[in-house]
Amino acid sequence: MEKLAIHGGNPVREKKIFYGHQCIEEDDIEAVSQVLRSDHLTCGPKIKELEHTLEIYTGAKYAVAVSNGTAALHCACIAADIGYGDEVITTPITFAASANCVLYCGARPVFADIDPDTYNIDPDSIRAHVTEKTKAVIAVDFTGQSIRNKEIRDICNEYGLIFIEDAAHAIGTKYNGRCVGSLADMTCFSFHPVKTITGGEGGAVLTNKKGLYQKLILAHTHGITRDRSMMSDVSQKEPWYYEEISLGYNYRITDFQAALITSQMNKIDRFIERRKIIVKAYDEAFMGLPEIILQQEIPESDTCHHLYIIRLVQERLNCTREGFFNAMAAENIQCQVHYIPVYWFPYYQRLGYIKGLCPKAEEIYQNIMSIPLYPKMDDQDVEDVIHAVIKVTENYRK
Repeated sequence: MEKLAIHGGNPVREKKIFYGHQCIEEDDIEAVSQVLRSDHLTCGPKIKELEHTLEIYTGAKYAVAVSNGTAALHCACIAADIGYGDEVITTPITFAASANCVLYCGARPVFADIDPDTYNIDPDSIRAHVTEKTKAVIAVDFTGQSIRNKEIRDICNEYGLIFIEDAAHAIGTKYNGRCVGSLADMTCFSFHPVKTITGGEGGAVLTNKKGLYQKLILAHTHGITRDRSMMSDVSQKEPWYYEEISLGYNYRITDFQAALITSQMNKIDRFIERRKIIVKAYDEAFMGLPEIILQQEIPESDTCHHLYIIRLVQERLNCTREGFFNAMAAENIQCQVHYIPVYWFPYYQRLGYIKGLCPKAEEIYQNIMSIPLYPKMDDQDVEDVIHAVIKVTENYRK
């Protein structure tokens, strides 16, 4: 048995590899350079080009590009008219923005538990948390796997709820053959560097409903419009005239970010294919290890994985998750944990949330970690990650 690096052995690789990394190529750099040499750094044509690209790719009728994924979620909540006294059901196993966006609007996040096999929000738990105050559901495509879209849609239709899909992980994923982005009332994307495609930052909200689209436009541009059909004083004809007709925010994206994201979209299929190849290699390597449980997938989801999660079976190991995590780091494989349950954070505790709300989510959180997954990983990188996971597992096996 190989000696662990954390105990003085040789690490499986010399250079550290991280759980995620952007893939920037020369055509991306050129796309940004062209904008920097142009007349428009923001509010220019590249933003519309990006929005049209997203519409074509996903099949959604309307796309609104914004400054980041959190802004996308906030704008979706504004467009849904979420406000004081409302409740919005979401998952605790997500980045905090999925719930924070509800608080921004003065409403209260309600946390439903997850499916212990897929780690996505459980439709049965959503139904159990619906009250007369419930206004919307924000369902997260955790790791990139599609939520149970039809079941959640049926619940939203039954109770008259707005269905918001937080697809920050899931651009490129399909549900029953349809692209994520065209399914919910509103779908939010993120273009952070660890996502499938990136703009450095950036986000987007997609919808098929014109009314929601108009609200999204206002929400991300100060509530200001030059659209005469939306103005209160239609007698004003001056070409410079505009009106603020609602309270909005400055969530605009820049043209150079939009150009980078559009360039990345031109090769998204290649990125997806590489991610699938890596996921397949991991699945084949780890499925026979009794110390590790792999995330299960619903058959309806053709998944582009943003994250690859391994779940440790603690009773079969002579180490804690922290011990396993640190041993992987010593092998120069830097993992991460996604995510601490949102309501465990001190801020949420001060709001009155308590531990124990979602027992399945809490149990799973304590045993999961994300291992490296991104398109720039070459075959040797993938082999090194597999080698390290098996090496650490064998050393800590009971």
